[in-house]
Amino acid sequence: MTVMEQRGAYRPTPPPAWQPRTDPAPLLPDAEPYRVLGTEAAAQADPELLRRLYAQLVRGRRYNVQATALTKQGRLAVYPSSTGQEACEVAAALVLQERDWLFPSYRDTLAVVARGVDPVEALTLLRGDWHTGYDPHEHRVAPLCTPLATQLPHAVGLAHAARLKGDDVVALALVGDGGTSEGDFHEALNFAAVWQAPVVFLVQNNGFAISVPLAKQTAAPSLAHKAVGYGMPGRLVDGNDAAAVHEVLADAVRRAREGGGPTLVEAVTYRIDAHTNADDATRYRADAEVETWREHDPIELLEREMNARGLLDEDTRRTVREAAEEMAADLRARMNQDAVLDPMDLFSHVYAEPTPQLREQQALLRAELEAEQEGAH
Repeated sequence: MTVMEQRGAYRPTPPPAWQPRTDPAPLLPDAEPYRVLGTEAAAQADPELLRRLYAQLVRGRRYNVQATALTKQGRLAVYPSSTGQEACEVAAALVLQERDWLFPSYRDTLAVVARGVDPVEALTLLRGDWHTGYDPHEHRVAPLCTPLATQLPHAVGLAHAARLKGDDVVALALVGDGGTSEGDFHEALNFAAVWQAPVVFLVQNNGFAISVPLAKQTAAPSLAHKAVGYGMPGRLVDGNDAAAVHEVLADAVRRAREGGGPTLVEAVTYRIDAHTNADDATRYRADAEVETWREHDPIELLEREMNARGLLDEDTRRTVREAAEEMAADLRARMNQDAVLDPMDLFSHVYAEPTPQLREQQALLRAELEAEQEGAH
């Protein structure tokens, strides 16, 4: 299939510029974030899915707490906690099939772990250790992306290439509200819509791009409304409602897989912890604001619903918490071991075929290391 043969591809005779290409009405998001928990729709939620979401939420909360503690112990250089945003992260991981791809940002370690990556490997980049820390192709998880929004065009490119090859693959790309102010965000959405690429964009709107509130980034009614300008549907969802986020993402992934093109989902949530361990959040937000959002905690919301339906007894709660503690203990023990570093790894995976300059530098370093070792003896 060529680019010109694709649905939605550019044609030599487009409609006049004044004439809309797409009816905007079906693309507009709802006025209020979509919710499931605490509504009549909750009765239709799959009990097994709720149990899976709950187990991953509790595990994720414990993971965030343990990783934050590791920064204070000097075992991590930095950690961007996703406490308060666990519902977005877990739903993003669970909604994908094994052949699909996840494109995370630097705050999405929890989604990476929920996708099946080893908890220690997910922290390797933040530890300042070897490369990504995990094999992206093995797990179908792109490297944790520190530059803002640069993972989004990559997700579009992979999804578009998969479609050209006839592969049944959907890419799900995560980004924060701050990332929507980057050019890569707009370029990715535009290309995705023009190419009708099977990609889903999940914006975790946690209120702040470090210290800059959303109101200083955009005057749009919502970030989901931005989808209309590119010709794709926008969905607005309560980002602390795990069941709602999973449902909305599942619909978007299904639509993409069936050839319906991309969707922009805005999940309204809140970053309870500071931006990272190097940030002082008290300088730009009040404690009362944080406490208000604590009352909308994603774990408590799900617990309340499961208790009401008789899906969560004390044995189940204890089993889930014990499993989370075991994960944290294993993470703590392995992170407290000093990494075994090989300086020659500097030259690994730079090029598929090393350049003459790289070979020369490699030989020089090897000679220096050997001379140093001989001198020690």
